Amino acid sequence: MSYLRFYVLPGILSAASLALGGCLSSGGSSSSSDTPPDFTLNALSSSAEQVSGGNLLLSIAGDQPRIDAEMDNLEFWLNDQIIEPVQLRTRNGRLEVLIDGLDAGDNQLELHHTTFGKLHDLAVTNHPISGPIFSGPQQYPFVCSTLEELGIQPLVDNNEGGYPVYDPDDNLIGYSKDCSIQPEISFLYRTTGGSYQPLPSDGSRPADMATTTLTDGRTVDFIVRREVGTINRFIYSFATLANLGDSPEDTATDNWNGRLLFHFEGGVAIGHSQGRVSGRALEPNALGKGYAVIYSTGTRTSTHYNLQVGGETALMTKEHFIKRFGVPDYTVAIGGSGGGIQQYVYAQNHPGLLDAGVPQYSYPDMVTQTIHIGDCELLEYYMDATDRSNPRWQTTENRSLLVGLNATDDYPDPFFGAKQMLGYSSAPGMTECVPAWRGLTPLVMNPLYGQARNQEKMQPAEIMAGVNWTHYDDLRNIYGVDGNGNPRTLFDNVGVQYGLQALKEGNISASEFLHLNRYVGGWKQPEDMIQEGFPFLGSEADVLAGQIRFDPWSSANMLLSPGNGEPAPRTQGDLQAIQAAYQSGMVFDGQLDIPVIDWRHYLEEVLDMHNSHQSFSARQRIINRMGNSDSQVIWFTDARPTNTNDPNRPRPNDTHDQTWEALEVLHDWVTNIQNNPERSIGENRPAAAVDSCFNSDGSLIEAGEGVWNGIIDNQLDGSCTQQFPTYTTSRMVAGGPIAGSIFKCSLKPVASALNDGTYGSWQPSPAQITELNEIFPDGVCDYNAADQGRPW
Repeated sequence: MSYLRFYVLPGILSAASLALGGCLSSGGSSSSSDTPPDFTLNALSSSAEQVSGGNLLLSIAGDQPRIDAEMDNLEFWLNDQIIEPVQLRTRNGRLEVLIDGLDAGDNQLELHHTTFGKLHDLAVTNHPISGPIFSGPQQYPFVCSTLEELGIQPLVDNNEGGYPVYDPDDNLIGYSKDCSIQPEISFLYRTTGGSYQPLPSDGSRPADMATTTLTDGRTVDFIVRREVGTINRFIYSFATLANLGDSPEDTATDNWNGRLLFHFEGGVAIGHSQGRVSGRALEPNALGKGYAVIYSTGTRTSTHYNLQVGGETALMTKEHFIKRFGVPDYTVAIGGSGGGIQQYVYAQNHPGLLDAGVPQYSYPDMVTQTIHIGDCELLEYYMDATDRSNPRWQTTENRSLLVGLNATDDYPDPFFGAKQMLGYSSAPGMTECVPAWRGLTPLVMNPLYGQARNQEKMQPAEIMAGVNWTHYDDLRNIYGVDGNGNPRTLFDNVGVQYGLQALKEGNISASEFLHLNRYVGGWKQPEDMIQEGFPFLGSEADVLAGQIRFDPWSSANMLLSPGNGEPAPRTQGDLQAIQAAYQSGMVFDGQLDIPVIDWRHYLEEVLDMHNSHQSFSARQRIINRMGNSDSQVIWFTDARPTNTNDPNRPRPNDTHDQTWEALEVLHDWVTNIQNNPERSIGENRPAAAVDSCFNSDGSLIEAGEGVWNGIIDNQLDGSCTQQFPTYTTSRMVAGGPIAGSIFKCSLKPVASALNDGTYGSWQPSPAQITELNEIFPDGVCDYNAADQGRPW
């Protein structure tokens, strides 16, 4: 039997219907048995109902010796027609066969025997390479970026509008809505100086070519075959080690260690853009060890934060890699911030996509961060403006009593002077809300505040004017729209008792607690918001000239007290949207059936947005859902500043990145799982897969069970807990759990709260009880009950 190497680009049949050296021919030969063989077709590159691009990699399952004996008697039929498949290779003892020519929509694939007839059939649903598969109507307008990122103009797909496409003489020839390009392949080499350069086309070996040592110990030239193209409208990249002299069509796997690394990336954006390609698509640490690295701009949360679209894109990207190179031994992910979120969410939503992951400085998900981060400016405005006469808020660290996050004078408030000049109160330093989270509320909620890179190129000129720049609109296919066509929203603070823990601990007075909750307010609905002021738009000169308002808190879009001492309204979240967030998997609810090492560079002291309690928020959700956290290991590496004389206190550049050690530990963990499938994830843990904390140089401080005690339990602080203090959130200060996934709290009457210990030792007077009922006419949060929007 001959095995031919074959290369197929998405939707393009290359060297059409090559004969397979006698195997799978229609001529047939005598069967080796009088009974029909028990063979079945298994889709390998994707599930059979989620195929894209017109082709499918599959295998024949059954008794392998009989498969070998019957090969000349087997036929493939597609939609009642016999076809000649293209055989890719035998990998890991399994025949991998590529079938091309699938019709759009439903297809019937059958395996026939020349003597016994049909043996098995497989229903296959084929979708366009440009998507979608399950994410619903695609977002338009959509700004292309292939020209800026790759130097490749998108393909013309209409003559009405979108991204303009020109011929070589700069004549407009049409427009692109989907931003598709044909795949292109290039060869790069890694220099001894640590950069990538194009490999000479004449076949010569550059003098500055680096070598690299693979996981099997071989040392090879560091040459990379890179393929780029578009899948699900986003730009993808496949990178593998290659050999000098390989042709573009050659998907050589000689230097591939069988491990596939999916590199996800973070950021926050609203969509309407194809996104940008970063250097992480060519991650040298992984490629140099022999990993294949796949990447998509659709799995960067700085492109969009629709993780339904992101998960779909991830599935399609991996699908087409498998069609090129075969099924990997396993797939592992890395990625920081939003890249870590994607690992938790995709592992929950798409079993089989990932086999392991290293979520770096992650959060459990994005949408639950908007709960407490949506509080940030409400509380900052309250301290700066509403309660400006209270000297308590002029001490920076006191602000943590309300926001929960870290606060320090080591990082001065850039608007301290401006606030004082304009009559506001201020503290000399900042809470994490200011440097880390300021601007998220406009980005998530304000439909007027946003843009996409190069949107000015789009045609017709007014095409972008109607874009609703909110997270809620980005996910309108999930959250839905109300009767007026406005996207449904999630933020809710009805019943939230801000500062409750500070009251119970005696850090604020009862009168301060009541004043805070009477006047803190909420957020307007997006359709009622106006454009932002300075510093989001304009300049200080514009403020002084009266041309724009000074409004770093976005207070013009807050629900504030109407006056006369009446309580400020709170914001009502939409139950339908909240239910959809859970049901669609946008909330990580703790289902984690793969091993992960949650690694975090500890940066609490610099008010970094990647606050360290988030690792334990994820852990609590995992425990709540699965009964244990055996699938999650938490590692911290100290990245605190070392130069305390520098007012900017930059983090040290030499902080060790534990990601590469984590990948090796995960390799052992995944291998154990593959070799011992009858054991649980926890039972397959290697010795090194334990909670740990490290010094900035990567040296171990402490490891083992209990090193993080005291964060999500009532035990004495563990050794790592003592080394790395964690902070909380405004909702935790208000009595909420560390899991942090309650959008719309269940409510209980104030009378119940007065009798069940909610207020600790505080015994309010009759007048104060009356005021509590005025502030919370519908009741206060009962965090012992489930989220009102939780559908199960």
